[in-house]
Amino acid sequence: MEKSRKKDLKEARTLQIWNVIYDVTEVVISLIAGIMANSSALIGWALDSTIEVISATTLGWRLHGEIKGINEEKVKRRKKITLYVIAASFALVCLFISYDSITKLINRETASWSTLGLIILLVSLVANPILIYFKRKYGNKLDSPALLADAKDTFICLYQTVVVLAGLLLVKWLGLWWADPIAALLIVPYAAKEGWEAYSKAKDIDYNVG
Repeated sequence: MEKSRKKDLKEARTLQIWNVIYDVTEVVISLIAGIMANSSALIGWALDSTIEVISATTLGWRLHGEIKGINEEKVKRRKKITLYVIAASFALVCLFISYDSITKLINRETASWSTLGLIILLVSLVANPILIYFKRKYGNKLDSPALLADAKDTFICLYQTVVVLAGLLLVKWLGLWWADPIAALLIVPYAAKEGWEAYSKAKDIDYNVG
């Protein structure tokens, strides 16, 4: 393995480690804020971020394997299993968000203001563009479709951050009780799309068993 590629692989793996640390922090804080404020959007955003944790952790695992010279068939097997796990996780997220949001729309439940939620959303607006930049950088340098796809997932997370933030502010400033569950429902199409893509990619991976 060329020294420059190995160096890039190690730096990309370090990036994924920091990504996991940030995403775990994001999940914990946004879940706490969402539960305290009864916010479907914040809870849905937190659950979607757990998929980011799974994706980033797995990608870091795969990068580590390449650094250590892991067998190609083992890499394929890990990727296939992980993609199925991600697909199943997205499906569960879609079901939860849909049920929770529709129930709140029927019952006309609204979310309370969450300063903690506002803070983590604003932090995410700064952190995600940085992660996207470096994932694209190393994705192109390593010619890695996985890293480039992960950058795309982070971009979708950035979009969702804007949507959830808008819902939170609409409830606060304009008293639109339906803004929070609607903001949560806007996450569902993207989560469903990513889940289907993960499932389709998993089906396309072939490896020798044994």
